[in-house]
Amino acid sequence: MVRIIMHGCNGKMGQVITRLAAEDGNCQIVAGIDTFRGIENTYPVFDNLKDCDVEADVVIDFSNAKAVDGLLEACCEKKLPVVLCTTGLSEEQLQKVEDAAKETAVLKSANMSLGINLLMRLLKDAAKVLAPAGYDIEIVEKHHNKKVDAPSGTALALADAINETQDPQYAYCFDRSQERKPREKREIGISAVRGGTIVGEHEVLFAGEDEVIEFKHTAYSKAVFGKGALEAAKFLAGKPAGRYEMSDVISF
Repeated sequence: MVRIIMHGCNGKMGQVITRLAAEDGNCQIVAGIDTFRGIENTYPVFDNLKDCDVEADVVIDFSNAKAVDGLLEACCEKKLPVVLCTTGLSEEQLQKVEDAAKETAVLKSANMSLGINLLMRLLKDAAKVLAPAGYDIEIVEKHHNKKVDAPSGTALALADAINETQDPQYAYCFDRSQERKPREKREIGISAVRGGTIVGEHEVLFAGEDEVIEFKHTAYSKAVFGKGALEAAKFLAGKPAGRYEMSDVISF
């Protein structure tokens, strides 16, 4: 049984993971970290990780960027592995993540979904075959109307996964509206759609002569990210210090 400390336990994702962990027979949340106390939990909640005296195997973090510095410091002191899911970290904080990985196990990924990370692996294999054959590559991502960044970080991660297999690499094309010319052969087009309450949809097309191969992932709720975080926590528990990715969790 993997014992987990939920950092940011009373946030939306913290509560999603609390519910998922209660239904999982292989892990248990033994403590939470949150300054907000308006939610009743079945485990003790502390203001910060340094004050937490509950024995645990790993920390899952879904909090905010301001809390990450203190979290990393405490994880290094306690030698606690941490699944870092908070986004929007500064360049300085990203360096602290790398430094922390020298002291304890740290897993950080652009997207915690098991499906998205499996898709990245499949795209690498597909690109090795289809890109040299001249297939055009396009990515279309769709999100809710409140999302401010475009394209999504996940869309860029998918494009990067394809490009890892290419030499020379493809250029990224984000907007063709100002161009009146045929698409370049060695480019990946990335288009963003914003509307309604779409949680997240990513489609990758390899378009060739008289055929199209499509890869698609649709997230219907944020629970997919919570499930991925739990699987990452079970993977990371007991691992030596180092920097890990979701690709390590689904390795085969």
